[in-house]
Amino acid sequence: MFGVIYVDINKKLKILSGAAKYDVACTSSGVKRRGRTGSMGNTSLCGICHSFSSDGRCISLLKILLTNYCSYDCQYCVNRCSNDVERAMFTPEEIAEITMNFYKRNYIEGLFLSSAVFKNPDYTMELLYKTLYLLRNQYNFNGYIHVKAIPSADEALIRMTGFLADRMSVNIELPSSESLKLLAPDKSKESIFKPMKTLRNYIQENKNDVVVYKNAPKFAPAGQSTQMIVGATQDNDKKIINLVEGLYNKFKLKRVFYSAYVPVTNKNKLLPVSNPPMLREHRLYQADWLLRYYGFKAEEIMGENENLDLSLDPKCKWAIRNIHLFPVEINKADAETLLRVPGIGVKSVYKIISARRTAKISFDNLKKMNVVLKRAKYFITCDGKMMANYGMEQEVLSKRLCEKDLMYEQLNF
Repeated sequence: MFGVIYVDINKKLKILSGAAKYDVACTSSGVKRRGRTGSMGNTSLCGICHSFSSDGRCISLLKILLTNYCSYDCQYCVNRCSNDVERAMFTPEEIAEITMNFYKRNYIEGLFLSSAVFKNPDYTMELLYKTLYLLRNQYNFNGYIHVKAIPSADEALIRMTGFLADRMSVNIELPSSESLKLLAPDKSKESIFKPMKTLRNYIQENKNDVVVYKNAPKFAPAGQSTQMIVGATQDNDKKIINLVEGLYNKFKLKRVFYSAYVPVTNKNKLLPVSNPPMLREHRLYQADWLLRYYGFKAEEIMGENENLDLSLDPKCKWAIRNIHLFPVEINKADAETLLRVPGIGVKSVYKIISARRTAKISFDNLKKMNVVLKRAKYFITCDGKMMANYGMEQEVLSKRLCEKDLMYEQLNF
């Protein structure tokens, strides 16, 4: 199907690391595994893939594609088969050697490995499995590995790969079946959801096995994630947030990543040619955070709106829509109520609840606890008093909060 041409290893690295930049994976590893005698590398909870850990360290991983030769013609993808780009392909042995050489030089602490669909899903998945097998068993690499599960690949291959990887992911790419039919006719919603369901089932089964059998091997202990492209289609934020809520509930995903669409062609009239919607991507991440950690539902975040407000973060927007619930008394409100106050995060809630057991909390106390009052001051009282007489009118609060947000210009590529 493809005539693979020999390419120098350094040139391959340049091509396939560049091709991987559209795969979003800026996250912590979610796994803690100490080094073992006879093995090389370890995995830390603090982070992977150019993240900043709690102690300020920048953690990096080698993020590459196995190949950018692709059988599919997804119009939004730079690696689609009809696109005239330079192609290359690693062998599993080459990836294993590069990873180990980079690790020994302290360039990386882990590997993020993805791939275009070469020949067919099974063939590609088998190559990914062989790569991980070499790293784990021949090179005794004990560091973090995130690998993509190829949709429509055999379940047995996905299962074998999962026992070698720390995290696996299946990219959903577009928010609706209609969008996939329009821009990625080779893919379907069912072919993407099937491996997600497979991973969910194997992860749950493995958790039960680990409880019963002390030395049972772990299957993708950091869970599964997915990525969604934002701005390539006309799908609104309400559809995206509702879909994401369903993914978290149904497939128990650890994380959904949002990637602002970057125009890769001017030939297809169905695709936008404007700058990437970076601020929209940011708002979706904020809404996603509310879903995962703050107890919000999709319908609460969106209200009657089709899209998220670009001038206000979703939590502030919800608070202004529900202004009748505020102000909140900081010394009496329960944890769930405090979590819904704009500007107050999970750690701050724990600090507040702990501190008020011994004494009443004032605004000065909140500042000493490093609780950010930039937004919170409009929505709370301390011992019945507000920080200032701001008033609780929706229009006034919207204006004050928007003035703070719009002082900065959103950057793009």
